[in-house]
Amino acid sequence: MTVLAALPSPTQGVWELGPLPIRAYALCIVAGIVAAVLLTERRWVARGGAPGDVLDIAVWAVPFGIVGGRIYHVISSPRPYFGEGGDPLRAFAIWEGGLGIWGAIALGGVGAWIACRRRGIPLPAFADALAPGLLVAQAIGRLGNWFNNELYGGPTDLPWALTIYEWSGGRAVTGADGEPVVLGTFHPTFLYELLWNLAAAALVIWADRRFRLGHGRAFALYVASYCAGRLWIELLRTDPAETLFGVRINVFTSIVVGLLAVAYLVWQRGRPREVIDRGAAAAGGQPADRQAPEPSGRASGATAAGAREDDHGTPPAS
Repeated sequence: MTVLAALPSPTQGVWELGPLPIRAYALCIVAGIVAAVLLTERRWVARGGAPGDVLDIAVWAVPFGIVGGRIYHVISSPRPYFGEGGDPLRAFAIWEGGLGIWGAIALGGVGAWIACRRRGIPLPAFADALAPGLLVAQAIGRLGNWFNNELYGGPTDLPWALTIYEWSGGRAVTGADGEPVVLGTFHPTFLYELLWNLAAAALVIWADRRFRLGHGRAFALYVASYCAGRLWIELLRTDPAETLFGVRINVFTSIVVGLLAVAYLVWQRGRPREVIDRGAAAAGGQPADRQAPEPSGRASGATAAGAREDDHGTPPAS
């Protein structure tokens, strides 16, 4: 198989705009955040939340998440920073790429909890509205790995194999002939995860509509479905990472976190979705932090209207 038969990779991931470097990885992260905020805003308002809540919470959650993601990345892949020939200061170079989703969700959750507490919003209800948006954001963020020629698996000659170039300083290294130096064709594990995330987002949206998930169950489904995909994708990856008993640490993380998410789903099964009344509060109605369980018998007019709004107001996965 020739290189021309493989999927292409960019030969440049950084563009100089005067003294300002424009990095594709950073643009993809920003685009993912914007998509997540827009999707979550629509879902949150459809559930009874007030417009603007999502952006206010994002102001706290996003910086916490970026710091947490970087910390996890450095801990799980310490060699470029603290190994032989490593540079510890590069641990702060987030713009070069390298954010661990586990750390981003953990510390981002702390930021979201602080913001929700300040605004009187139940965190599990907000997390349910956020879940599909996170998956879409992760999918868009994986395009940054494509621009950086990273996160690929072992060599392959499958029709969807990915051409990878020797990389340095944000662009492909060129040979004596002026052409980029090709390392070979590999499994595009970044693409596998991108497609899996979009499919998981569609699953969460469908299940949320079908079963009216609440009390953090939609978020738990997000975690469980993501971990299931990350498990097999992680086993294909060949980039350097810390291992335990010869197995990449992220494999163990996927198993443990995924099982905890499934256990939470089982524990919370059968609970009716909570009623969020922040939309009315924002218009001068009831207090913003007041919520009540959905009636088990005949629904009240307000609850039935809320159900109709959720059934038709939640956007499909993009």
